[in-house]
Amino acid sequence: MTRHALIACPVRTPIGKFGGALRSLGADQLAVHVIQAVLARSGVPAESIDDVIASQSYASSEAPCIGRYAALDAGMPVSVAGYSLDRRCGSGVQAIANAAMAVQSGNAEAVLVVGVESMSNVEYYSTDMRWGRRAGSTVFHDRLERGRERSQPERRFGRISGMPETAENLARDYGVTRKDADSFAVRSHRLAAAAWEAGRFSDELVPIEAKTMRGASTVFERDEGVRPDASEDALAALRPLLPGGVTTAGNASQQNDAAAACLVVSEAYANRYALSPLARFAGWAAAGCEPGRMGIGPVPAVSKLLGKVGMTLSDIDLIELNEAFAAQAIAVLREWRIDGDERVNVNGSGISLGHPVGATGLRIMATLVYEMQRRNARFGLETMCVGGGQGMAALFERV
Repeated sequence: MTRHALIACPVRTPIGKFGGALRSLGADQLAVHVIQAVLARSGVPAESIDDVIASQSYASSEAPCIGRYAALDAGMPVSVAGYSLDRRCGSGVQAIANAAMAVQSGNAEAVLVVGVESMSNVEYYSTDMRWGRRAGSTVFHDRLERGRERSQPERRFGRISGMPETAENLARDYGVTRKDADSFAVRSHRLAAAAWEAGRFSDELVPIEAKTMRGASTVFERDEGVRPDASEDALAALRPLLPGGVTTAGNASQQNDAAAACLVVSEAYANRYALSPLARFAGWAAAGCEPGRMGIGPVPAVSKLLGKVGMTLSDIDLIELNEAFAAQAIAVLREWRIDGDERVNVNGSGISLGHPVGATGLRIMATLVYEMQRRNARFGLETMCVGGGQGMAALFERV
């Protein structure tokens, strides 16, 4: 008998800018908020959850193993287990896949999946203080920047200055111009702004209370990085991040704070607790690629996934391709030969909405499955490029 893994009650916080509205909240607080929101929406007993899986790319010892930590902080019973994982930008997709495999194999009936990142609170660290310093200077590394610079073994692949360099490599490979990249970014902002005005994020969103710079509490209920007035003229005035390049702060994804979560459950569990799942987890794949061209990772990952399920891109109704960089996303679409396809990122993505790394996979999934319901779409594809040279892809079927 085939056991299906079903997606129920996906939610997300609004996405905060780097140093913006959610800066006062740590990753643990963001994760607690969405855990409690899923339990409240679903009405399932917390003790009926078999496991909590959390995806996070910038873990901290302030809340170690945040899957377990946040579950306990959210008031879940001590009998409910939890763990965390990191596949960088693909972490959220991997967390959903792990939960689905647990359900499909019969090892779990219900798994609560969380994706979280508080990039505003990622710390600086030192690697030479453990045994003290008698004299001289000590270097503190920015964990955000350092993780991008060291995404691959330098002795094998050479030094990569950061992810913008990988986007520029693809821009040269696929003939992506500055105008192409800026036009793509404007499209992302306009689609995200239109989605907000049409109320298309209302089903997935759970507002959250945070403190302002002056210490006052306010309810945050809208993505902070969307620019409805984005224009190619305005973006053209920005300087490239690398000399002679096409990538700028305006056509690259943002650094952000957010959390997202859902239940992954069996059919029997859904029936037992009168849940109304939105989608079936229909398959997934991960694939590697050259670290210096990490943004092309969705291509081999999607090829691998579609080969497993016996489908082609023409069978997919909606495609979510995370926008790490406009140049990177365009390169993937050109490799697929669907550049300009209206099925892609219909409500914006990383450039407009933001890219809170560990939360993005779940955020995209939530947006995707609700949009599939609105459009009566059968199949939705989510795919991510991953720093260090990987791609992730997942297929969802509306139920």
